[in-house]
Amino acid sequence: MASIIDDLKMQYKSGGMTQKLIYWNIACFLVSLVFFYQFKFGEFNLPNWIALSSAPSDFIFKPWTFLTYAFFHNGFGHIFFNMIILNFSSQLFLTFFNQKQLLGLYILSAIFAGLIFVLTFYSLNVLTSMVGASGAIMAILVAVTTFQPLMNVRLLLVGNVKLWQITAVILLIDLLQLQLDNSGGHIAHLAGAFFGLVYIKLLQNGTDLSKIVSSVIDFFVNLFKKSPSKPLKTVHRNYKKPTEKPASSRIVTKDKTQQQIDEILDKISRSGYDCLTKEEKEFLFKAGK
Repeated sequence: MASIIDDLKMQYKSGGMTQKLIYWNIACFLVSLVFFYQFKFGEFNLPNWIALSSAPSDFIFKPWTFLTYAFFHNGFGHIFFNMIILNFSSQLFLTFFNQKQLLGLYILSAIFAGLIFVLTFYSLNVLTSMVGASGAIMAILVAVTTFQPLMNVRLLLVGNVKLWQITAVILLIDLLQLQLDNSGGHIAHLAGAFFGLVYIKLLQNGTDLSKIVSSVIDFFVNLFKKSPSKPLKTVHRNYKKPTEKPASSRIVTKDKTQQQIDEILDKISRSGYDCLTKEEKEFLFKAGK
């Protein structure tokens, strides 16, 4: 059991964005299976803080449901077929585009499809809820089809077909079932398909909407990422011995004066006071004041 978990962890880390999206969807499904599946009735009862509700009192105060709904499903068949189409369309998408663009398109198209869903049913005064990644998956499929419609795809038991033919059949099925059961889901599918078309057209004109998602993710990653500690720098300074300042002029003058007084006193002791010159007598007189 431990080796299986280790293998799954390794596959998750080494896998691309397609594999991560599939893992996230499966993980959310398993969580809902444990906590929200009613075995007595054989159905899921996903709360309104996960599922996207058309009631304004729900989606206004729970805006995160515009994204969480796209990672939960209400049945085994629902998630099984969604993950097959997600893997198929994402692998084709990554032939021409990068991992960040795939994630950005998935998230933005899910939000857009959710907005169309709540606006449609609110205008019809119908209160219902929705889960499923179908809208985001349709956006990826239509995006790559818009970019490369004549791409050859080999299908089992069918052979080579054009990519646009596969996408057209899926869209036609959604249109035919629009007024039948799960009309909310089909509206989200068509909204996602429209967003995928718009995304590629804007991208071809130089506007990559997926950069919005990349910028937001990078912001939060950098916000919680610990900056690497910088090593302490040792600053070497050459300390020079301060130059000795010459004694102030007052002290120097005093030393010279004292020296001259001493010389005069020595002269007096040898020859007497009378031997002093007029200048020496005056100097001695001033120094004695």
